[in-house]
Amino acid sequence: MSQQPTTVEVNILDKEYLVSCPPDARDALRESARHLDAKMREIRATGKVFGTERIAVMAALNITHEMLEQSTMSEGATRLLESMDTRLDEVLGETGD
Repeated sequence: MSQQPTTVEVNILDKEYLVSCPPDARDALRESARHLDAKMREIRATGKVFGTERIAVMAALNITHEMLEQSTMSEGATRLLESMDTRLDEVLGETGD
């Protein structure tokens, strides 16, 4: 029996996003959003990267690099990251930042 997706609200760089995910992945999604928010804030604080989209791309590159260095990404983490990547593409495409 598959679980119906639920919508979770996350905040990243003071913007709210609604993301669909399975009920049992809500906590992982929230933790991922907090991690992404922290990374994006670190990058923004350097003052070297401007614009939400560029900050998001740099954060994604940094996080991906960290994960590839660990080489222990689980199948569930891979699916979650792919889902979040797709959703970020959709959201960033809508806002035009």
